[in-house]
Order: sequence, then structure tokens, then C-alpha cells
Amino acid sequence: MALTSWKAFPFFTVVQVPVPADEDGAYIFDSDLTCVATSAEYLYLGDNSGHVRQLSRAFKVTKTFLAADTPNAAVRLLKQIPDTPFLVTVCEDLPNEPALRVWDLEKTEKRSSDPKCLCTVKVQNGRRPFPVSALAVLDDLTQVAVGFANGSVTIIRGDFIHDRGTKQRTVFESEDPVTGLELRQGATKVLYIATTAKISSLIISGKGQGQPVRTVDNRGCHVGCMTFDPATSDVIVAREDAVYYYGPNGRGPSYAFDGPKKLVKIYKEYVGLICPPRVAQVSKSKTFKRLGGDEVDDFFSSSSFTLLDTDLRYMAYTESLSAQPQHVFVNWGELFLLSEDGKLFRYQEKTLQQKLDILYQRGLYILAINLAQKSGVDTALQNMIFRKYGDHLYQKGDYDTAMQQYLRAIDNTEPSQVIRKFLDTQRIHNLIDYLEELHEHDKATADHTTLLLNCYAKLKDTEKLDKFIRTPGEIKFELDTAIPMCRQGGYYEQAAYLATKHGDNEMVIDILIEDLKKYAEALQYIWRLEPDAAYPVLMKYARVLIEHCPTDATKLFIDYYTGHYKPREDVPAVADIQPEVSGGAFQSLSVLWTLPFVGGKTSSTTAPAIEASEAPTTEQDAEPIPTYQKPRPRSAFSSFVDHPAEFVTFLEALLQQSDLSEAEKVDLTTALFEMYLQSANKSGDERDKDQWQHKARDLIVENDVKNRDAHPTIDTSDVLLLSSLSKFPTGTTLIRERANLYPDILRSYTSAKDTQGAISALRKYGAEDPTLYPLALTYFASSPSIISEPNVQQEVQTCLHKIDQERLLAPLQVVKILSQGGSIPVGTVKDYLSTNIARERREIQSNRRLADSYRTETASKRSETDELSSKPTVFQARRCASCSASLDLPVVHFMCKHSFHQRCLNTRVGGRVEDAECPICQAGNETIRSIRRQQIASTEGHELFRRQLEGSVDRFGTVSEFFGRGVMGVAVREE
Repeated sequence: MALTSWKAFPFFTVVQVPVPADEDGAYIFDSDLTCVATSAEYLYLGDNSGHVRQLSRAFKVTKTFLAADTPNAAVRLLKQIPDTPFLVTVCEDLPNEPALRVWDLEKTEKRSSDPKCLCTVKVQNGRRPFPVSALAVLDDLTQVAVGFANGSVTIIRGDFIHDRGTKQRTVFESEDPVTGLELRQGATKVLYIATTAKISSLIISGKGQGQPVRTVDNRGCHVGCMTFDPATSDVIVAREDAVYYYGPNGRGPSYAFDGPKKLVKIYKEYVGLICPPRVAQVSKSKTFKRLGGDEVDDFFSSSSFTLLDTDLRYMAYTESLSAQPQHVFVNWGELFLLSEDGKLFRYQEKTLQQKLDILYQRGLYILAINLAQKSGVDTALQNMIFRKYGDHLYQKGDYDTAMQQYLRAIDNTEPSQVIRKFLDTQRIHNLIDYLEELHEHDKATADHTTLLLNCYAKLKDTEKLDKFIRTPGEIKFELDTAIPMCRQGGYYEQAAYLATKHGDNEMVIDILIEDLKKYAEALQYIWRLEPDAAYPVLMKYARVLIEHCPTDATKLFIDYYTGHYKPREDVPAVADIQPEVSGGAFQSLSVLWTLPFVGGKTSSTTAPAIEASEAPTTEQDAEPIPTYQKPRPRSAFSSFVDHPAEFVTFLEALLQQSDLSEAEKVDLTTALFEMYLQSANKSGDERDKDQWQHKARDLIVENDVKNRDAHPTIDTSDVLLLSSLSKFPTGTTLIRERANLYPDILRSYTSAKDTQGAISALRKYGAEDPTLYPLALTYFASSPSIISEPNVQQEVQTCLHKIDQERLLAPLQVVKILSQGGSIPVGTVKDYLSTNIARERREIQSNRRLADSYRTETASKRSETDELSSKPTVFQARRCASCSASLDLPVVHFMCKHSFHQRCLNTRVGGRVEDAECPICQAGNETIRSIRRQQIASTEGHELFRRQLEGSVDRFGTVSEFFGRGVMGVAVREE
């Protein structure tokens, strides 16, 4: 591919990066810059003075150090090992041998802040003073390859990190200078060597090591014109005629790009090329001098920078540089170019959408599609490009090719946008293709199916119409659309065929019920289906079937929900439905019973149908009931709306089962109880009403007898609600007795002003439910008439005693209750009040004594602390508290007045004397510290505090106790 065949696009924008000066005020990218290296976080610059500077992302110098031994040595090569803090430098001071050093950038020398030099190696070149030209380093830093301008390559092996010795060997010699070194790293590590004359490869580790150098290509390249693509593991070489790829198997594809090359760089999927002036001498000719003068001279003397996408064969960016480029590097995911005049430019790639917009403007939709697919965009965006391409072709009048693009974008295209373009009669064939493809992709709607059928009809293409309807295998259109279309036109044979051929039993039933009004036949059809197929259609048409066939439909429901459903097979089946010949729709529907896929079994012959009464049956022909998952009874309740008699029959039949779950029993019993009460309320005959209420009462009593020790099958709240709504007091009374709703029983007496009944209920249930006593006390104190009734004052005393004993109410609450009615004299509650007051006084006195003792102890401790911190302490002990011997120096005194020999203290404690603790007081101090740690740990025990508070009788005391532990503190820290 020639240079002129590469399409050029402005897919990048160029921004000059403002670079701050270094600490000395000098420009960072000065003319002394010799080499550049990059890492994930920093940029490294080497210069002629032997220094290496580390730059941050903001291009600020964060570290500078001298990498050479002598001031005349220049840093020629730099290499930062990925994902490590190691930096490799090669410094050169001819005629001396170049020095290779490995630096750890995270460690510093003890005498300076420079990075630590891990290893220094003098690279040998047979004592020939030639400059270094290339460097390659393995990621594990076990081998380093250095190339020289005299054509030799030296490999250094060893432990560079720990400086445990290295070995050098010249592995390649040539008469041509080495222009580049690249490594393919993997199980087998291959070194690629480029000279001006050829490209060679050498296996330096792994399988095949020790083999001689292999020539990959008999053409070489210039310095900087070979690089490595980490994405494809290919070596890329740029020559004047093309860009060449070299893979593990040798030379790969090449891409023609005419012109001299100075540098090649990989950025993402792009190949960046620096091309020097193509014909520099042309500018000196007299002809060009006359035509353009200095402008022509500048044009032919300027370099160009180009980014190629070799996969899609286009130039993503190209420009003529105003100044000669010095370095091109990729760092922080961005591409940078440094010119010789010290200017730094950042190349930012445009978004995919911006690229696509440029391609749309030029009408390059095929390239836009390839670019989107290469970028890995989702199908929706690709289909959008197909749709735009189709619109472009449609505007040009290429309707057939446009339809091909619309078909490719069918998954993410609004069908109406395409259909409107092809509604013209002349393009109806394209429209049919699009509609058929919509059905193939299951994207067709009812309108699309209707339109397709209308198109077939308009063209009178009966063959396609019949093929569309009778397509074998899986259907490619909506039955809900095609079948109604046939039904609306009176084509019941086609509708029935579609419904039966594809197993749409629901539609068959719908035809029988909605079109033919044959309810009994529809019910019999359902009864011939397998259990899994019968259930959905049974539930859909349940109300209609119960309305017109109540007895049979209820029987079918009972059989299915009790697990006794068995498909009926009283009519033999035929092999398939035949096309309609005569007789209209009714003749076609008459064979629905004999289809092989509507029943449970099929016949292997095509014998004509016979009457059910003529089919002989024997016990051997009886088949077992199929096994299926019985649905929950609740799912059928809505089907019996407005049919209470059938609903009661259904519920009573289901309750006879022995394998019902507790939830199902609750549902059935509650529903049946409600239906009994509803039937009783609707009954106009008193005798009939009593019978229904008697059944409801027996249902509750029977439930209590059967479930005395188990969970009741009628929820208490449901029975109470239903009994209240149906005005059935017997149920309310029974359920309260069963559910132990003693407060409700007591309230029923108090609301009726039945004091004696309330007293009886209190005596009967008070021991089981102490909450009755506050309720009874409130009632007794409500009016003077109640307190004057017999036995009331004695019950008041009993209530007060129980409330005080069980701590049911606070004394103030009791006083408030007794004072509301104004009917109870003070003498009645005198004993209760005096007892509580005396108890409170005792507790107050006890708390005061305890507080006084705490104050005294606190004052004593504070006084002792003040003396220890402000006054001198005199130690008069003469004997060691440990060995009881006379004290002699050295002696250790503790503020607790215990003294020890230092040797005795070291024997017990060990370590430094300043950190020692008195052995005698250590146990007590550790106990105090342990208590303190527990207090600090308890500050986060909110759940413990909540549980203690909920279960406490004296909640204020509980809060006070936790407050004393420090739980309520804002921030508790260990001293």
C-alpha cells in the first residue's frame, strides 16, 4: 500500500504542555537531555552531565541524582523495570568502558538522599572504544543486553539486585553498527538484534538456548526504527518503503509507507512514525527557489509525525513538525513528543463517537463499522452504524443494498423507521424481506405480522402465505397476532391449525368459548390435556366454565386440586389435521379432539374416530394417575366468585385430604368459615341460617379439638374480624377463649358495666395474665357506683398488692389512676402508699451513704496523688522486698514504697529498669487495668446495654450502672 493510499483523519488533538522550571530555575527539557525512560508514576531524564532526574505527572522534578562516576560521563541509555522500583542506567565516557548501574529508587544511601546503587558493572567490548547504541533488559533483571556501534552485543548475566556477581559474554559481532535491541519475553526469551544491514534473533534462555544467531531478515534498519508491541508480542521495524512485523515464526505482514523513517513508537493500537525530510536537497534547486522561496525550503526541511492504524489501513493523525523531534515517549496512558527546542506536546486521542462523526461526514461507513468492531463496542452501536449506512445508501437510490444494511441492524432499529421508507408498492418486495427477517429475529409485533399478511394478500402470494402459516419447527411470529388475523377473516381452519400445530391449547379453548360458545366441549377438551397443560387454561377460563357448567367444572377443580386429575382418553386420536376442503370452520374444528398433541397419549394409527360409548374399557387399560405438583388451594378461590355453593363444595372436598400443609389448612378453613357466615347472612330462612351458623361454630370447635397442642388452622384475627363483620358473637367468644385473649374478655365485661363478671374474670385469669390488674384497677376507680358494689374494695386492695408485687406500675401511675374517678378514699391506698414511701426512703439513705463513702475515698486518693506528684518521697526501706536481704547498690525504689535490688528486679521482670513495675503491686495494677479495658470495651456494647435495659425492672438504675462504667462517655480512652 503506497503512502497516497492511506486515508488520513484528524483523530488526535495536539496540546503544548506547560513545563515548570526545576529547583535551580533551569528549563527541564534542555539541550543536554540524552535519553528518556518511563514508569507507571514517573518520567526519568538522563543528560550529558551524568545526572538522572525523576519527574512527576505534573512534570515537576521530584528527585535528582548523579548516575555517573566522572563529570564527563553522560547517561546514554535508561530503562525502568516495569512494576519494580529498579532503574538501569548506562553511562559512557569514551574511551573508557561504559558503566551499567542498577538503582533502587525506593531506597536511599546513608550518606546522601540519592537512590541506592545496587550494582555497578563495566560493560566489556573487547577494549574497543565504541559508543553504546542499544539496551535491552529482562523484566526479572537476570540478563541485560548492550549493543555497540561497532556491531557487537554483550549479554550480562547475574544477580544485579543483590550484587552477587555477573558474567559477560559477547554473543553477536558484526561489521555493521547495532541500531536496536528488543526482547520477546515468555517461556522462551528471544533477543532481536537490529543492525544497519540485517535483523537477527538469538534465544538467550528457555528451550533452544545455546543455538547460534539466526538471521530473520537480510535488511536492517536505522537507530530508533525498531520497537516491540506488547499487545501482539511482535517486533516492528520501520524502513523507508514500509512498516514490517516480525512474529515468533519470522517475518509477518508489512504495510507500505514510503519515505525515510527516523523513529518508530507504539501507542495503543497505533504505530507512531517520525519521518525526516523526504527530499531535503530539493529546496536548494533554483526552480523551487523561484516558486516558493523560503517557504518551500521550510516545507522540505521539516519532519513529520504520523500515527498509523495498520490493521484498518488509515492514518489516525499526521502533521509537519515546526521543529525537529528529539524524543517520543508514552507515559500515564498518553503520548508525548519533545522537540529539539525544548517544547513538549501531548497527543490526545478523540473519543470513538468523535471519530465516527468524522467518518460519517466523509461517507466512510464501512471504515466506521470496522473501527467500531475493532474498538469492541456493543451491538447496539454497531447496528446504529449499519442503520446510518443504510440511510446513506437509501438516499443514493441503492434500495437493495440499503435493505441489506437495515437487515444487519434489525436488532436495534425501530422497525417503523425502515418500514415507512419501503411502503411504496414498487419496493414491497424489500418490505416483505424486512418483515420476514423481523419474524426470524422474534422482533415482530402484531402490526408487523398484520402488515406482512396484508403484503402476501396484496401480492396474492398464496404459496408464501401458506408457507408462513404452516412453517415447520419453531414459529417465527406471534401466534397472538397471526391467529386473530385468521379469526377476523373467518379462517378458523388456519387459526385452529396454528393453535393446535404449535400446542397453543389456550387459543383452542378460546376459539371454542369465544367464537363457538361451546362451553361443555371446551371443558372436555381441557379434561384431555396433561396436568401441566391443563392448569393454565383451566385458571384462565375458570369463571366462564363455572358459570355455564358449574357441576362439571367444580368436579374438575376438585380432581385437580386433590391430586386425582387424570386426562380422559375416551376418544382415539388421529395423526394430524387435514387442510380444509369443504364445510367451513366447523368441519375443521370438529377434529380438534383427535389431535395428537392435545391429549396425554396418541394413537400410532390413523383410524377414524369412534364414539366414547363404543370404546371398550377394561381394568387392564386403566392407567395410573399422573404425578404432578398440586397447586395451592388459594389460587382457585377467585375462580368461584359469585358461586358460593360450588365454592363450599370445593372447600369441603379439599379439607378431606390428609396431606395438607399448615398454610393450606389455614387458607381452606378460614375461607370455609367465611363462606358459612356469608351463606348464613344471605339466607332468608331462620332455620337455614341456624344451620350455617352451626356449621361455622362446629368448624371452630372441631379445629380446637384437633389442634389443641398444634398451631390453630384458623387465625385468631381472621375469626374475630369475620365474626365481627358477620355479627356472629359465638365465634368471638370461642376465639377469645382459645387464643387466651384475657384482656379482651375483661374489657367485654367492663364495657358492659358487669362488675361481678369483671371480678370473676380477674380472679380466673389474673394469675395467668398480670396485666389484667391495672385494667381492673382503672375500671374500679372510674366511678363511685362501681366502688360501692360488693367485693370491689377488697379487689382494689388485691390489685394494689399485685401491682406493687409485680412492679406493673409506678406509684405515681397508680395515684393518677385512682385520682381520675375521685371515688376511692385515701384510706384504701394508705398502706400501699406508706409501704412505697418507706421503701423509697430506705433506698435514698442507702444511696447517700454510698455516695459519701465514694467522696471520702476519692478525696483520699486525690490527696495521695497530689503528694506523690508535688512532694519529695523518702524511701527508708533497708531490706529488699523480694529476697529480704539488706539493700546494697544498685537499688530500685518504687513510689509504692517498695525497694528492690536491681538484680532481684531483673530476675523477676527482665528488660530495662526504667520499664520495670513493682512485682508486689503488679497483680493489683493489672487487675485495675483489666477493669479499665473492660470498661473501654463496653463503650461499644450497645446491644448489651439495650438488652439489659429491656429486661431490667429498675431502668434508671441500669442506666446509672452503665454510666458509671463509662458507656455514656463521649470518648473513652485508656489512660
